[in-house]
Amino acid sequence: MDRGLALALTAVVGGMVALQAPINSGLGKAVGNFQAAFVSFFVGTIILAVIAALARGGLLGGAYVTTVLVSVRTLGAGAVVAATIAGQLTMSVIIDQFGLLGVDKDPINAMKLIGIVLLGAGTFLVVRG
Repeated sequence: MDRGLALALTAVVGGMVALQAPINSGLGKAVGNFQAAFVSFFVGTIILAVIAALARGGLLGGAYVTTVLVSVRTLGAGAVVAATIAGQLTMSVIIDQFGLLGVDKDPINAMKLIGIVLLGAGTFLVVRG
């Protein structure tokens, strides 16, 4: 797999994982916390079974696990973790900015942007190193 593609996919699915917490929180409010955790793991297991059966594809946690299994061979463990965290932080700031998925709005400010840029720079250095 091309390193750039592996890095991009890992960052994107890392961002998708950031969606999981507010989605599960909303589900927890609707059906209860432990029931929501059960549903999350059950759905993840089903999705992973489908991914395994179809050999390619994914959604949230299943997509992350599948992508990491492939991209770690190209990027290495450090770069995979760096790209995942960069994707998660970026998506989390976007979720907060717009108040998506029932999360209270928390506008992007200069400090948050600097944090994202620094994390991006750190990811770049880890991948290049």
